[in-house]
Amino acid sequence: MKGGIFFTGTGPIVILTTYESFSDALFVEKLAAKGIKKYIAYEVGEDAVKEKYGMHFKVVMGDLRQKDDLRVLDYDGHNIFNKFSLKELGEPVFCEP
Repeated sequence: MKGGIFFTGTGPIVILTTYESFSDALFVEKLAAKGIKKYIAYEVGEDAVKEKYGMHFKVVMGDLRQKDDLRVLDYDGHNIFNKFSLKELGEPVFCEP
Protein backbone atom coordinates (compact mmCIF):
# COMPACT_ATOMS: atom_id res chain seq x y z
CA MET A 1 0.00 0.00 0.00
CA LYS A 2 1.26 3.44 -0.82
CA GLY A 3 -0.10 6.87 -0.31
CA GLY A 4 -0.20 9.89 -2.52
CA ILE A 5 -1.23 13.50 -2.45
CA PHE A 6 -3.12 14.29 -5.63
CA PHE A 7 -3.61 17.88 -6.74
CA THR A 8 -6.82 17.90 -8.77
CA GLY A 9 -9.16 20.51 -10.19
CA THR A 10 -11.10 20.61 -6.92
CA GLY A 11 -8.06 20.66 -4.65
CA PRO A 12 -5.72 18.15 -3.02
CA ILE A 13 -6.79 14.68 -1.88
CA VAL A 14 -4.89 11.88 -0.17
CA ILE A 15 -5.31 8.45 -1.75
CA LEU A 16 -4.09 5.03 -0.64
CA THR A 17 -3.57 2.41 -3.31
CA THR A 18 -2.04 -0.96 -4.05
CA TYR A 19 -1.15 0.06 -7.62
CA GLU A 20 2.59 0.19 -8.33
CA SER A 21 2.41 3.51 -10.15
CA PHE A 22 0.21 6.58 -10.11
CA SER A 23 0.35 6.48 -13.90
CA ASP A 24 -0.79 2.83 -14.20
CA ALA A 25 -3.49 2.69 -16.90
CA LEU A 26 -6.00 0.88 -14.65
CA PHE A 27 -5.38 3.31 -11.81
CA VAL A 28 -5.84 6.30 -14.14
CA GLU A 29 -9.05 4.71 -15.43
CA LYS A 30 -10.42 4.26 -11.88
CA LEU A 31 -9.71 7.89 -11.04
CA ALA A 32 -11.30 9.02 -14.31
CA ALA A 33 -14.43 7.04 -13.40
CA LYS A 34 -14.55 9.12 -10.20
CA GLY A 35 -14.24 12.34 -12.21
CA ILE A 36 -10.49 12.84 -11.70
CA LYS A 37 -9.04 12.99 -15.19
CA LYS A 38 -6.14 15.36 -14.70
CA TYR A 39 -3.83 15.51 -11.70
CA ILE A 40 -0.38 15.99 -10.30
CA ALA A 41 0.50 13.30 -7.74
CA TYR A 42 3.24 12.99 -5.16
CA GLU A 43 3.97 9.75 -3.36
CA VAL A 44 4.02 9.86 0.44
CA GLY A 45 5.14 6.89 2.51
CA GLU A 46 2.58 4.63 4.15
CA ASP A 47 4.26 5.10 7.53
CA ALA A 48 4.01 8.88 7.24
CA VAL A 49 0.33 8.62 6.34
CA LYS A 50 -0.35 6.27 9.27
CA GLU A 51 1.44 8.63 11.65
CA LYS A 52 -0.38 11.74 10.44
CA TYR A 53 -3.87 10.23 10.29
CA GLY A 54 -3.74 7.76 13.21
CA MET A 55 -7.15 6.25 13.93
CA HIS A 56 -8.68 7.72 10.76
CA PHE A 57 -6.18 5.68 8.74
CA LYS A 58 -7.30 2.50 10.54
CA VAL A 59 -10.97 3.32 10.00
CA VAL A 60 -10.52 3.92 6.27
CA MET A 61 -8.46 0.74 5.89
CA GLY A 62 -11.11 -1.22 7.79
CA ASP A 63 -14.04 0.05 5.69
CA LEU A 64 -15.21 -3.11 3.97
CA ARG A 65 -17.30 -1.17 1.46
CA GLN A 66 -14.19 0.12 -0.25
CA LYS A 67 -11.88 -1.90 -2.47
CA ASP A 68 -8.27 -2.33 -1.43
CA ASP A 69 -6.85 -0.96 -4.66
CA LEU A 70 -8.02 2.64 -4.14
CA ARG A 71 -9.13 4.43 -0.98
CA VAL A 72 -9.59 8.14 -0.46
CA LEU A 73 -8.23 9.03 2.95
CA ASP A 74 -8.71 12.80 2.94
CA TYR A 75 -10.30 15.35 0.63
CA ASP A 76 -10.04 18.41 2.88
CA GLY A 77 -7.35 20.52 1.26
CA HIS A 78 -6.84 22.69 4.34
CA ASN A 79 -6.29 19.60 6.49
CA ILE A 80 -3.89 18.05 3.96
CA PHE A 81 -1.79 21.22 3.76
CA ASN A 82 -1.61 21.32 7.57
CA LYS A 83 -0.51 17.68 7.83
CA PHE A 84 2.13 17.60 5.06
CA SER A 85 5.02 19.88 4.26
CA LEU A 86 5.68 20.57 0.60
CA LYS A 87 9.33 19.77 1.41
CA GLU A 88 8.28 16.14 2.08
CA LEU A 89 7.07 15.66 -1.47
CA GLY A 90 9.25 13.95 -4.06
CA GLU A 91 9.09 13.97 -7.83
CA PRO A 92 5.62 14.63 -9.28
CA VAL A 93 3.64 12.32 -11.55
CA PHE A 94 1.64 14.21 -14.14
CA CYS A 95 -1.53 12.79 -15.66
CA GLU A 96 -3.32 14.63 -18.40
CA PRO A 97 -5.58 13.06 -21.01
